[in-house]
Amino acid sequence: MRQLIEDSQFAFSGAMSEMGLSDSDWGTLLGRATVEDHGDAAMPCHSLASTLKRSPSEIAEEVCSLVSPQLDGIADVSSIGGFVNLRATASWLSSKGSSLLSDPRLGVNEEDRMTIAVDYSAPNVAKEMHVGHLRSTVIGDAIVRLLDFKGHRVHRENHVGDWGTPFGMLIEHLLDLGEDEAANELSVGDLDSFYKQARSKFVSNKEFAERSRRRVVLLQGGDEETLRLWRVLVDESMRYFNDVYSMLGVLLTDDDIMGESDYQEILPTVVDRLSEGGLIQNSEGADVVFPGGWVNREGEPLPMIIRKADGGYNYSTSDLACIIDRVERLGCDKFLYVVGTPQKQHFEMVFQVAKQAGFMDERHSAIHENFGSVLDSDGKVLKSREGEVIKLHDLLSEAVVRANSAIEEKNPELKGSQRESVASMVGIGAVKYADLSTERTKDYVFEWERMLSFEGNTAPYLQYAHARICSIFRKWGGDRSTLSDSTISCNEPEESMLARRLVNFPSVLDETISTYSPHKLCSHLHSVASAFATFYEACPVLGSDSEDETSSRLALCELTARELDLGLGLLGIEVPDMM
Repeated sequence: MRQLIEDSQFAFSGAMSEMGLSDSDWGTLLGRATVEDHGDAAMPCHSLASTLKRSPSEIAEEVCSLVSPQLDGIADVSSIGGFVNLRATASWLSSKGSSLLSDPRLGVNEEDRMTIAVDYSAPNVAKEMHVGHLRSTVIGDAIVRLLDFKGHRVHRENHVGDWGTPFGMLIEHLLDLGEDEAANELSVGDLDSFYKQARSKFVSNKEFAERSRRRVVLLQGGDEETLRLWRVLVDESMRYFNDVYSMLGVLLTDDDIMGESDYQEILPTVVDRLSEGGLIQNSEGADVVFPGGWVNREGEPLPMIIRKADGGYNYSTSDLACIIDRVERLGCDKFLYVVGTPQKQHFEMVFQVAKQAGFMDERHSAIHENFGSVLDSDGKVLKSREGEVIKLHDLLSEAVVRANSAIEEKNPELKGSQRESVASMVGIGAVKYADLSTERTKDYVFEWERMLSFEGNTAPYLQYAHARICSIFRKWGGDRSTLSDSTISCNEPEESMLARRLVNFPSVLDETISTYSPHKLCSHLHSVASAFATFYEACPVLGSDSEDETSSRLALCELTARELDLGLGLLGIEVPDMM
């Protein structure tokens, strides 16, 4: 609990000085308690034992005796096993909770403004969006929302794969089908079938393969008719991708697309600048850079290919072009790449070369925000029963259908368009939350029953908590806006526990953003919803004879609802008022 630690610093500083210790001896020791039952903040004294020539328990007891009088009304102080433990008092919780209630940002301050590019989603034209794109899109969207909330200027960069040699065969296949038929096939989301048909003909039909190769030359040469046909492929694919983005409720639009085609003019510049910097070497006819520190399986220096022997460019070249564009055109200070863990080495090499070449300087930072895989119950990468990659559109549609059934069972009175709307919020929210609540770098198992459950650390559980609060306010019938000036009292243990969780929001959000770890915010929101459930059972909100008590408990409900609404909103998850 950051605020409690900050409010306690003065007392500890005086006590430590009196004990003959400097700030460097103890300054990093006071932090959040790891055992909630012991307190909200704690300071281990074990590292001070050698300096003071006393046992950790003795030191902790003396610190307690010195800081307790100074923290009266702020925290109750105790000593356990060489730890000094602080537990926020009811009056302190009341003060901080009431302060958050009157703040539209719930205590979250904006940071010094930076310009940040977030590279995420990145589907390939004429290829299906599948569960592999789910994590990149959902995590990237949450990071964008969080950074924007902290006051940064964020560029959403959807680096779509819309260029390269495969487009020769794709265009020729389009012509074989006829433009209308091809457009229809792509528009209904049958992208994988379209690509596989083209690929099959390329492998089995020499005449088709030759046509495809000639078409690539025309495309790269800027032939107008070829570019028109290429645009048909791109537009139909993007129309389908946008349907998926709409279902997911993410912020990406056509304005955020920066396809590989957009960087073609910069690629020769990349080669020229690397050459001018003396970094380009020739290896078996290809232009390469040896960043240093990387070796292949044989222990030989590992090159990064910039231009292949046939004159074509590599993915690395395109990513270096992105950095040049984002620095010089967008004026970015930081670049985040939300891409799967298997690309770790690729990005580390790209960033290293970009720094060596001067594309980035000490003002810039580039970070690969890697993530794990989505697995099935057998621990393998999630696929359909037929062994195919699951289409993201199909998965999201199934989520809504399953959510509709769950809501019908839980609240059969919810009908028509209202239930459809809630089912969409719950189904899509469940899929997104299951992803975001998992530590970003880890794999997770995709389980319908668990993610759609109204119990546990799930979106439906949090959404239901919000809906329950809205139900309380409908019964109350008052104006919720008047509650912002209310005083929160923490007379009951359940009130204190809920307030304790709520006032932690600013520090949790800052930690979530600083580590690009949405799961930390998810864990906090679940702890809030759990504390609210306990409070709701133990503390009647509308059944009290005391107007002050009713007002306080309504204020606690309001703060809880706002925190769930804001927190889930920053994760890109909608909250219904009724479930």
